[in-house]
Amino acid sequence: MAPLLELEDLQTAFFTRRGVVRALDGVTLRIDEGEVLGLVGESGSGKSALAASILRLLRPPGRIVGGQVRLDGVDLLALNEAEMGKVRGRQIAMIFQNPRACLDPVVPVGRQLVTALEERQDLARPAAREAAHALLARVRLPDPARLTAAYPHELSGGMCQRVMIALALACRPRVLLADEPTTGLDVTIQHELVGLLRELAESTGMAQLLISHDMGVVAEACDTVAVMYAGQVVERAPVDRLFDAPHHPYTIGLLACRPRIDAVTPPRAIPGAVPDLRTRLPACPFAPRCHRAADVCRQVRPPSVAVGDGHLVACHFPGPER
Repeated sequence: MAPLLELEDLQTAFFTRRGVVRALDGVTLRIDEGEVLGLVGESGSGKSALAASILRLLRPPGRIVGGQVRLDGVDLLALNEAEMGKVRGRQIAMIFQNPRACLDPVVPVGRQLVTALEERQDLARPAAREAAHALLARVRLPDPARLTAAYPHELSGGMCQRVMIALALACRPRVLLADEPTTGLDVTIQHELVGLLRELAESTGMAQLLISHDMGVVAEACDTVAVMYAGQVVERAPVDRLFDAPHHPYTIGLLACRPRIDAVTPPRAIPGAVPDLRTRLPACPFAPRCHRAADVCRQVRPPSVAVGDGHLVACHFPGPER
């Protein structure tokens, strides 16, 4: 079955005065209907640039320089701006990192939601109000009628995030991009939000791309996990398999950084630093930090090879740690 959203060799660059930053260097991914794909990696690995590229929301000096983004087989990069405007929000919606900053501070959240429903679903004002109350209830906000009159600054971070999810759902999108939706929330609210996103995927068939640095959130919320490093996807696998048997040295290092209650030894940091994407990287960008690296890693870009059912690794020497 064809994927709902498919990225093929996607390349995005930022043309700065100090050089060209290759934020995405040939990313290939697919998300099926109803699937929750987690995207993890260190800061600067290209996760947010990937979400912005899918919706063509890059600001100068950023530019997509190659590849394809296909939604149901239609290449979004070939659409004009008017056609792309009909995709944003209606077919692909996005939740940004800082929900309070994305909401208008001088307009009650209910009015913002009603306006979105009027514009995107062509609803009359009374019907839009009823739909707004139903959406706020669906994202488990108490007393929706009262909350519609509240301003963003009167709501907690978790409540603002739920309002953002309600706004994203206003057009019944087929794909939801969630960029660090649990950042800054306490553990209890994180758990409730993850459960809500999981429930939406199962009840509506909506595909989701969940960007996060929190491996615990990814383990709880996702069906599949893709690991990014220096603008490339280095490993992709079903969530259980990735956590039980990671094969790429970078993925193994990420999981070793997690604090564990039952751990005998403290978390281990990955040696070295994330590379400067303005410089020419080795064929494998992780080679300077990798204890498995050999000459071939610095000369030949590793292909993505299958090491199991749905498990792909871009490494010359894949395998779990001995």
